[in-house]
Amino acid sequence: MKFKPELSVNQKIELPFDSSVSLYLKREDLIHPIISGNKYRKLKYNIAFAEKNNHQTLLTFGGAYSNHIAATAEAGRVYGFKTIGVIRGEELEAKINQNPTLKYAQSCGMIFKFVTRDQFKYKSTDSFLEKLKQEFGDFFIIPEGGTNPLAIQGCEEILNPTDLDFGYICSSVGTGGTIAGLINCSKPSQQVLGFSALKGDFLKQDISKFATQTNWDLITDYHFGGYAKINTELVAFINQFKQQYAIALDPVYTGKMLFGIFDLIKKEFFKPNSKILAIHTGGLQGIEGMNKRLKQKQQQLIL
Repeated sequence: MKFKPELSVNQKIELPFDSSVSLYLKREDLIHPIISGNKYRKLKYNIAFAEKNNHQTLLTFGGAYSNHIAATAEAGRVYGFKTIGVIRGEELEAKINQNPTLKYAQSCGMIFKFVTRDQFKYKSTDSFLEKLKQEFGDFFIIPEGGTNPLAIQGCEEILNPTDLDFGYICSSVGTGGTIAGLINCSKPSQQVLGFSALKGDFLKQDISKFATQTNWDLITDYHFGGYAKINTELVAFINQFKQQYAIALDPVYTGKMLFGIFDLIKKEFFKPNSKILAIHTGGLQGIEGMNKRLKQKQQQLIL
């Protein structure tokens, strides 16, 4: 076994300002360099199901810098599966070597199918999937972002009995699978807060499909303009956080969540003397790709 979920310790974050609340970070990023955090949790039971049912190939979907694409490719390499990545953006086919995520996935043996953004919208339709079967044969599908009932099952294992004394559980939100798992394994008295990395509150419907409790809310004020969008303020926060705590944050998910938590603590959003547990969902492989974009714009890089 190349994964060590027991390394996911709760690390106290000493706040750089006065507050009665205490903040801890669950270091899910330590599980594995690539299949880290919620990527490991989501893939765990999908991989087990594929093995049990004698599937030889995993097929999934994602964008240019997808953590899920990189993690699935690495999981395929580790467990001996062939992997296929259906990638949004046909122009990327000629730029694999310029893209750290795709280049890494390819080095793990992943085969790519590049489609236009319009075609990608129909990735879940029967006609689209039938064409993929005609091209690649039999495969086991893992959805974009990895969220399905098997992924929820894995994410329900993030919290353990020692986490039951936290009043708040915080997580970044992309497809809604991770927070749904956290909601399902939390106590009804705990408040689960999701920090959306995407613009808009449409994710509430996706979360509700899998959540079995109502002790949660979605915070949509810290997306920084939308998915994978950042600014100099966020980069400065991520760099300062790493310098102060020696913990790297990805700019798409965990960085935005912690920026939001710090801001809400300052605004006295949380109950006095409460304990907050934030989940570090990994995804650090995305820093290299983001830095490439920042360098092109001649902006400050992420440390």
